Amino acid sequence: MKPRVVVIAGPTATGKSAVALALARRDNGTIINADASQLYADLRLVTARPSPADEASVPHLLYGILDGADVCDAARWARLARAAIAATLATGRLPIVTGGSGLYLRALIDGIADVPPIGAAVRAAVRAMDAAAARAALTVEDPGAGVTDPQRVARALEVVRSTGRSLREWQADATGGLDAAVDGYVVDRPRPDLHARIDTRLAAMIAGGALDEVAALAKRGLAADAPVMKAIGVAALLAASRGEITLDTAVAATADATRRYAKRQSTWFRNQTPAWRPAEYAGLTIFPGMFPQ
Repeated sequence: MKPRVVVIAGPTATGKSAVALALARRDNGTIINADASQLYADLRLVTARPSPADEASVPHLLYGILDGADVCDAARWARLARAAIAATLATGRLPIVTGGSGLYLRALIDGIADVPPIGAAVRAAVRAMDAAAARAALTVEDPGAGVTDPQRVARALEVVRSTGRSLREWQADATGGLDAAVDGYVVDRPRPDLHARIDTRLAAMIAGGALDEVAALAKRGLAADAPVMKAIGVAALLAASRGEITLDTAVAATADATRRYAKRQSTWFRNQTPAWRPAEYAGLTIFPGMFPQ
């Protein structure tokens, strides 16, 4: 019989971490991070990582394990996650994978395409393009790509330019899926409720020292295209910390970017994980409507 792995997914700020924590406490679980930004040690506050107290209360894996200068893609994370799942199962605990990075979860569960390394010249040329130009180029070079997020557009464009084959074609040949019984759940909330939670969380970040956190990150002099520098809120909050814009402007811009991201996540999970249950987990109620129909 295959081992069981629970996945708690959904948009940002919906309360996935609270659900995962309650499950871990009740069912002897270990929480494994599936949020791309929370992998990095530099931004505990801005990426809304679980608190130190929560991380200490039950085992948490793959949180804050990478330096800001490091690069992690879906393939690398999937390898790390499989190792974390294996280690968790070896201790007799229940692996609970939680996060909102849908492509990471797909790479873990379904496997990932063995795309050849992207040529340095191709990558540099694509990353130098602005978002509108990259989308326009992708429409011509891979019209069926079906992605709009700037990072995903760039990835699809560099793959088709470097390999002559679309990313979708590579993904169709994916191998290395998770050999486990996956029990998947999507946590979501009504938009007004979610937007209010985003505002509340952002206010707590600011009060907790988010400006100091991004200022410390900036002092490291990392490349502008480093993944940690692209985390939502970093650019706006950094501008505020330098006095280039007001804090109110930075907060509004970060809230707006977070809402747009949550909307994209909600759409992705609705379309890509239709079999995952938007229902209570074994009678466990964390908060009203945590799995709305």
